[in-house]
Amino acid sequence: MVGDAKLLFPLDEQPAHGLVRGAAIRGPAIQSFLAVRKRSEELAEGLSAEDCMVQSMPDASPIKWHLAHTSWFFETFVLAQAGADFRTFDPAYRMLFNSYYNGVGEMHPRSLRGVLSRPGLDEVRRYRAHIDQAIVALLERPCPPEWLALIELGINHEEQHQELILTDLKHHLWCNPLHPVYRAARPVAAHPAMDMQFCEYEGGKTRIGHAGDSFGFDNEQPAHTVWLQPFALGKRLVNNRDYLAFIEDGGYRQPEYWLSEGWERRRSENWQAPLYWQAPESAGQGWRIFTLSGDQPLRLDEPVCHLSYYEADAYARWCGARLPTEAEWEHAAQQAGTAREVFGGFMESGDFHPVPPPVTGAQPSQMFGEVWQWTASAYLPYPGFRTAAGAVGEYNGKFMINQMVLRGASCATPREHFRASYRNFFPPATRWQFAGLRLARDVLG
Repeated sequence: MVGDAKLLFPLDEQPAHGLVRGAAIRGPAIQSFLAVRKRSEELAEGLSAEDCMVQSMPDASPIKWHLAHTSWFFETFVLAQAGADFRTFDPAYRMLFNSYYNGVGEMHPRSLRGVLSRPGLDEVRRYRAHIDQAIVALLERPCPPEWLALIELGINHEEQHQELILTDLKHHLWCNPLHPVYRAARPVAAHPAMDMQFCEYEGGKTRIGHAGDSFGFDNEQPAHTVWLQPFALGKRLVNNRDYLAFIEDGGYRQPEYWLSEGWERRRSENWQAPLYWQAPESAGQGWRIFTLSGDQPLRLDEPVCHLSYYEADAYARWCGARLPTEAEWEHAAQQAGTAREVFGGFMESGDFHPVPPPVTGAQPSQMFGEVWQWTASAYLPYPGFRTAAGAVGEYNGKFMINQMVLRGASCATPREHFRASYRNFFPPATRWQFAGLRLARDVLG
């Protein structure tokens, strides 16, 4: 065991730290682990050491920090528990790359991660290789189920940070006046958007939340029954054309559409459009948008993204609708099943930007992929939720206040990482995530 590390939960007990009991890693354990580790390295390909050190705001972290922290997670919650034969790479990393786990010990301030010029990027990569070797060696011998469960949690944790690598990098590059290109844009098929239509749902009793033997985070559990009133859900995501109409109608100048706190944030930060939109500078020049492929013309039929909850809610009010609750959204996603039109683009597409939907069928389009969808639900525990003992129990539960739930997935989400019960969450003023919206309405009898 590393230094004075102590067990975060007894190894002879089945951990309740965000995994379904009996969960098994998807596919062979070593291959699953190495695949997710390789994907993180691939996301950093082509970036300089300077690129990987930038921290453009306190909410975003340097790419180098993400690469190190995901290794720290495996070291802290798996290797430090697994036996005395593990050799720590550098004891100082226990503090440097701790994110928010108070039960582990001290941590470097989040807002100052960008000052960590040391260790350098090459040293962080050697740290990653050291952890990779140790985890593979661990998996090559018989492992207790709880170790396998923690490795699976670490894999899913790294998938979350892969998305953060892309969202944080986009903000870093946008803050550079040169607006550098991360990946060249690919041709995207044009799909003219249909008029906004709605699917109606009868409501009644429905079951939401995660159950079964597959992976699920603790905040998705336990599965439980809720009652829904009849409602309707937009068949497509709100797109840039829709949102531009809100802007041109003075939506950012009319407080009647805004929650009080949102209006104050809009005024104090001078919001005039979604983050990364660039207003026309001269007659005849249209709106532009910054992407991970640099500055691009605004495509009107693609889903609008980089909205705060306040902006999404104001837009819904402006057009006489509302945001769905997370229970409504999950019920609709369950009903849609695996219909082709339900799925949009994920990280693996390489677009790193939402694309217009195809012509939709009977089901709502792009329920998963392209953009996260704000809901009207506060991020709170489900009935019967219990935070696990020990530091690993800090993963989700302690953030259940002052945040709103988003559902679906985005163009920066790994494809393996989505499911109908997944609960993403951010403070309502968050704009740097790939977040958009889908409208909902009440259906009156």
